[in-house]
Amino acid sequence: MRCKDLFVKFLILSLLLFVLFSQPFPHNRDLFNSSAFAQEMNILFLHHSTGQVIWEGGVPDLIDQYNNNNGTSYFIEAQEFPKDYPYGWSNYPYDYWNIWVEHAGEEPFMDEPTLEILTQDYQMIIWKHCFPVSDIEGNSGEADVSSDVKSIENYQLQYLALKEKIYEFPETLFIVWTGAAQVRGATTKENAQRAQKFFKWVKEEWDQPGDNIYIWDFFQLETEGGFYLKNQYAASSDDSHPNYEFAERVAPLLVQRIVDVIEGRGDEGSLTGE
Repeated sequence: MRCKDLFVKFLILSLLLFVLFSQPFPHNRDLFNSSAFAQEMNILFLHHSTGQVIWEGGVPDLIDQYNNNNGTSYFIEAQEFPKDYPYGWSNYPYDYWNIWVEHAGEEPFMDEPTLEILTQDYQMIIWKHCFPVSDIEGNSGEADVSSDVKSIENYQLQYLALKEKIYEFPETLFIVWTGAAQVRGATTKENAQRAQKFFKWVKEEWDQPGDNIYIWDFFQLETEGGFYLKNQYAASSDDSHPNYEFAERVAPLLVQRIVDVIEGRGDEGSLTGE
């Protein structure tokens, strides 16, 4: 009986170890889905002007309303990133890579916080690009992660490096917007097609289920499956900022996406929040 008992214990231990170590990275979903973790969340939204328009569409008020209705304590604040000075008003894949990967560490880079700094205070970080991210030129065939040239080949290298960096912070949730589109009157067909192609790659290949990165498909909401920001959603036919009517329509969708991710539905819910 003793030998049999030892064998059973060994078999159970072996099965537990197999289950534990056969899971893909990062598999901290229990942390994300636990009621204690989900009841309180400090959220940071990093943005520029396009993000500010959506923010003013009602995001903080909608979060407050959700808290009041559901007994949660989700706190969200917005921050310009990076600032106009000293870094410069650019928030494209190169810039996130430059600040968070190339200059990672416990000290700010040009007054901008690294992920090592941000993750000390926030359990969710939302980051995005403004519409010039869609001015994507053709590939040169010489992809360079350290290049600020806007091309799919460079963007992909920068996004892959950012994903590996984000994986160093498995207890922090990240929501990445697909990039803002341009109106037809402010871009070229070729650039717009390349933008759609890149953000399709972000959704279908770069994003992986089971990790701590989630997508909000802003590009889809702006274009409704096309290449351009629809004129009725834009500030004007030659201004690619979204208008406030559009912001009021999609702000609740962003909040729904945030709530879905916090409460463990991020891989099952709609990427647009609809």
